[in-house]
Amino acid sequence: MQRLLITGGTGYLGAELVRQALAAGLDIAASYFSREPAGAGARWLRLEIRDAQAVERALAELRPDLVIHTAYRQSGPDLWSTSAEGAGVVARAAHAVGARLIHMSSDALFDGERQGSYTEADDPSPVTPYGEAKAAAERLVAEAHPAALIVRTSLLYGGAEPGQHERLVLDTLDGGPQITFFTDELRCPIAVGDLAAALIELAPLGLSGRLHVAGADVVSRYEFARLVAAAHGRDPGRLRGGLSAESSVRRPRNCTIDSSSAQRLIHTRLRGVYEVLGPIP
Repeated sequence: MQRLLITGGTGYLGAELVRQALAAGLDIAASYFSREPAGAGARWLRLEIRDAQAVERALAELRPDLVIHTAYRQSGPDLWSTSAEGAGVVARAAHAVGARLIHMSSDALFDGERQGSYTEADDPSPVTPYGEAKAAAERLVAEAHPAALIVRTSLLYGGAEPGQHERLVLDTLDGGPQITFFTDELRCPIAVGDLAAALIELAPLGLSGRLHVAGADVVSRYEFARLVAAAHGRDPGRLRGGLSAESSVRRPRNCTIDSSSAQRLIHTRLRGVYEVLGPIP
């Protein structure tokens, strides 16, 4: 692999990818849009991924060997145009210059009604706007760049600074709005450093299709919140649990994904959240 382009390079995953790629001595470029980059080493470019002409020009100039597409929006008015349509723009531009592509997807594109784990063979069945956008992104990427690798992952945590899922817990405990953490929503959280290392290891393999890369432990959102609280020196007993099934908003409950195929391909251990954050005292 000669040159790597990371979209969303100032995001939670993107920033960790930039850090690890630089440490590995890779020649990298990274894009940003609203959040200014910090630190040297990478070639930074301000890029609106929804602007097809700008993306095409940038990739034609950079000529990357591989693009890792991490940029997205989880909510708000730009959700669809960024997370779905923007993914298609990046995929078309990468294909046009002959660059391989790793597109980051999510376990949130399943309906969560499964007993057991979802595998790579399972098609999206979204029930939320974010899930619908990520499902559409997978379709657009596969159509525009048939050789792309689509990586589905889960809740990210454990970076140099707390991620959004950790901040939600800490803000709740530090006087913010009281959130109910669901005991019947199951996920496979993955430390952001483990995911970034796995992606860098997967990068030169030239894989295509779908691949699940998430943590080894299946935990509820409530148990995850308790682990986060304890790891940050807060009292887990102050957190409020409840049932997603009793919520007025439909959400996917069992988003467990099977990452055994990925673990067989790489040396990076996809650690479980209990190993990373430790037991609750």
